[in-house]
Amino acid sequence: MKYHLITMGCPKNKVDSDGIEMLLQGADYRSTAHAKDADVLIVNTCGFLEAAKEESIGVLKELGRAKRKNQVLIAAGCLAQRNGDEVIARVPRVDGLLGTRRWMEVVELVNSVRGGKANRALQRYTLLGDPEVGFASATPRPPVAAGSAYLKISDGCNAPCAFCTIPSFKGKLRSRPLEAIVDEAIALVEGGARELVLVAQDTTDYGRDMGAPDSLPQLISAICNRTDDRLQWLRLMYAYPGHVSDSLIEVMARERKMAHYLDMPLQHGDARTLRRMHRPSRMETVYDHLAKLRAAMPDIALRTTFIVGYPGETEEEFQGLLDFVAAAEFDRLGAFRFSAEPGTPAATLPDAVPEDVKEERWARLMELQQPISLRKNQAQVHSLMDVLVEGTGESTRGEPLLLGRSYRDAPEVDGLVLIPGVRDVAAGAMLQVRITGAMEYDLIGERMEIETFSSTRASIGLMES
Repeated sequence: MKYHLITMGCPKNKVDSDGIEMLLQGADYRSTAHAKDADVLIVNTCGFLEAAKEESIGVLKELGRAKRKNQVLIAAGCLAQRNGDEVIARVPRVDGLLGTRRWMEVVELVNSVRGGKANRALQRYTLLGDPEVGFASATPRPPVAAGSAYLKISDGCNAPCAFCTIPSFKGKLRSRPLEAIVDEAIALVEGGARELVLVAQDTTDYGRDMGAPDSLPQLISAICNRTDDRLQWLRLMYAYPGHVSDSLIEVMARERKMAHYLDMPLQHGDARTLRRMHRPSRMETVYDHLAKLRAAMPDIALRTTFIVGYPGETEEEFQGLLDFVAAAEFDRLGAFRFSAEPGTPAATLPDAVPEDVKEERWARLMELQQPISLRKNQAQVHSLMDVLVEGTGESTRGEPLLLGRSYRDAPEVDGLVLIPGVRDVAAGAMLQVRITGAMEYDLIGERMEIETFSSTRASIGLMES
């Protein structure tokens, strides 16, 4: 028996898909890259934004149209949880729905569908709800392909953000037990991970639901202390600004394996807009966080994301965002045009911003950030950096090109380090590279002769001594 799995959306979905694959393989299913060869088709959907929902529906429709008589089509993940009735209505050839916290029952669902073929025209099989299932144990994961793996530490969210749909289908925060996370981290490192990326809806709220707020520093220390030196970087994503505590900053600065990198989505830089978003709006606190992080880790790379065109965003408020970006000088910055998601408070707010204004403001924000990013990258020229190899490519002149990331770059969302003239290095290797050039988003470097197992900060220290 064969399965074909497509994953949509964010890294948190990728973690669940890894678990789905391992469970199917444990039930003697084999992966195939071709949908036509599969007995079971699974789409791990995204339902966060309307555009993502439509993309997931489109993939399901395409698979449904080509589905053979004896194939099974399962819609899993966020869209199945949030809009299961709509999925069934728009993709009538879907046979089953698998919710966000019941992916670990995928084999049972597939067996139910396959065993009930005669009734398939009359019913769909669904496994939704029950947010407690599966959190007590480590997620089964396949070997790490390119040296980097996501590690999900919680699910759901307690934040009241007015624009976000996640609590409606993910529910309240549910933290995984510390021991289960550490066990999974150890297994991932043994499976080839040189980098672990901590993800959740809000990583910095970890433990609050268990009566232990600010437990993330303890979790970080446990992972760093109980994994061996094959782990080079432990990276933190999705930090909520109000939850970046002094103890978190201290442990980030102290632990050698901790990448000096923080992703802290702020969503806006004007207090009036932030209040309408139901987000922390004291900009003095944000500036204080940034100052403490940079004082504790002068080499830290800070990433954030913003929403432009939120309902009621005036030109004055948008200028407040631009002024904040110019003053804060983030190393990495992402921006989204506001999307009114059904069921959220923001969808009913008055004073919608026209689409052309959203587009113009997005372009102005990115134009402001580009020279900041370039200047930050230029500061890395002549330094030695550890680079995690992701793959190979070719330059515009057809020359071999090695593609990698430094500690300053999270997978999939940030830039790359490009190493010309190098070909025969496997993905997942860690090389020491001298940075020779910089662009707005990417760095250029040359490989040093010896593969390195040291940390980037140790390399920088050797240069300075």
